[in-house]
Amino acid sequence: MKRMILLIASTIWLLIFVAFLLSPSSAKEKDKTGKEEKPEPSPTAYNPYPFGILPADLDSELMRVQREIQGIEDATLVQAKALPPLTFTTNPPIIHLNGYQAVETLGKLFQYDLKMSPFENTACASCHMPYAAFSGPIPSVNLTMIAYPGSFHFRAGKRTAQRYPYSPDFPVMEYDTVQAAFIGGNFWDGRATGYILQSPDAHQAQGPPVDTQEMAFPDTACIAFRLQTAPYRFLFEEIFGEGSLDIKFPEDTEDICETPGGAAVFGTSVTPIKLNPSDRVRATEVFNHWGQALSFFERSTNLSAFTSKFDAFLNNKYTLTKDEMDGYNLFKGKGNCNSCHLDGRSTAPTPPPPDGTAPNSMDTGVAASARPLFTCFGYANLGLPLNPRDAFYYQTTPDFFGFTANPFGFGYRDLGLGTFLRSGFGSWASPNDDWTQFAPLNDGRMQTSTARNVAMVPPQCPTTEAPGPYFQKEFFHNGYIKSLKQLVHFYNTRDAFPFPTITSGHCPAGTTEKVDCWPMAEVKNNEDMTVGMLFLTDTEENQLVAFLQTLTDGFTTPYPDINTFTGVCMTGGTAATQGNDFLIPTPPLPPCPAAICGLAPLPTMPIP
Repeated sequence: MKRMILLIASTIWLLIFVAFLLSPSSAKEKDKTGKEEKPEPSPTAYNPYPFGILPADLDSELMRVQREIQGIEDATLVQAKALPPLTFTTNPPIIHLNGYQAVETLGKLFQYDLKMSPFENTACASCHMPYAAFSGPIPSVNLTMIAYPGSFHFRAGKRTAQRYPYSPDFPVMEYDTVQAAFIGGNFWDGRATGYILQSPDAHQAQGPPVDTQEMAFPDTACIAFRLQTAPYRFLFEEIFGEGSLDIKFPEDTEDICETPGGAAVFGTSVTPIKLNPSDRVRATEVFNHWGQALSFFERSTNLSAFTSKFDAFLNNKYTLTKDEMDGYNLFKGKGNCNSCHLDGRSTAPTPPPPDGTAPNSMDTGVAASARPLFTCFGYANLGLPLNPRDAFYYQTTPDFFGFTANPFGFGYRDLGLGTFLRSGFGSWASPNDDWTQFAPLNDGRMQTSTARNVAMVPPQCPTTEAPGPYFQKEFFHNGYIKSLKQLVHFYNTRDAFPFPTITSGHCPAGTTEKVDCWPMAEVKNNEDMTVGMLFLTDTEENQLVAFLQTLTDGFTTPYPDINTFTGVCMTGGTAATQGNDFLIPTPPLPPCPAAICGLAPLPTMPIP
């Protein structure tokens, strides 16, 4: 009996061993020439960063956000399947009655689809979750590395994740010859102009899927390829037509779409999927519909809700508290915030004494809009210091795929709109050569975001401000500011406590960075001088923060999906020095390289 058992066991192990030898994963697999092939190596994580740049909880936090995203995606898929049949009527064809709901639902499915990335681990929502006003969802990332890791860990971009709400209201970029200023567009540097889709927001939605640092597809056609097997394909084809996803992809498409953009194997090609011309046109049409549906979702009340305390105040359904009203008067008066973040009413800031004459800086105008957007759609250089915590500065060596994100290291300077107008490094090509001449006057300028939802946080972390419990956010394009108190104090005192020869992390003894020491601006060209010395008291700064908090949606009706945060709130410290424990000294800065600061037309003055 024992001998029989041993014989059976030996036979089983022999069969397992033979199956292993014949399996595709076996090291002894042979190619078509008969030679043994080695198994493909797994991508090793990219980590060129010194200790402390990547937060210690990064892996677990990325997994947390993935779980939250998948939960929303699953629930949205149920909603999609419950939609009534779509019926087209009239000419041109219109989806009768439920067209809005259908396109919004499709856009939401796009927003939370983790499979729209090479490693099926990154969605649009990975950097834009509802409880953070559709900006960065990981407090430790907001505190440390600034930009978010993309599909291939740990590539990361160079700027903070902008908030989505109200972004569809930004107009197509144009140059205003009267104001001599650029208006409209999306992204911090305005590169999503909307020139083809006539929607900067839809244009913006097409960026992250093929950004090497984000969702990282190497070809826009990968979107159509993944949609062919998406569980919501039926909804896409109901909206855009049966057969709209019938594209014949080459056999190697899956391998291509599983490889992140920028890989050396692609060379300089941005269309490595070899489609015939008609299928390429169809794939591009699908990609355009991707942007349009996402933008429609972002325009919906799921994001751009107009449900804040301030909206209720405008409709006589809420009375601002004394601090909120005092903050509002400062916002449109002494604080001069309303010069860029327009509230739809007139602005009457009082000059500093002794020249000031307007009583109490009161706004004597009347409302021009019941739905103010709190932005001028323009661009400004606020003089932010370079932030040495930005992960982008350290990505100077090739990753597993042979891609180097930033060969310039700390020589990189973020010229914002100026770089885009030159079609320079780290931006997109400009679609209008008439604009190039204006680049020197726009170096350092970044988009004026809406002030709406700047204070939105998960309900269990009721504030952005220490000691909390608070949700750590990051502010401005490079995340240098860590609380609204700091943000207001920067506007107020940038020029009252200037240290124009030092960089972040080097404030002299006896001073505190972000309190009574502001390091030099990364880009001094075109600096906005309407702020910097506003003579606000500490109490007035706090009142401005109180007013900014009235711009958070969800007061009159609950904000959708805001309860999906499953992380931990932070506590302790003070808002004035929030995040200062994580300051690191900026290394000696090499000169700005010619590839950035030497492109014609040259900056108005040298950029150090």
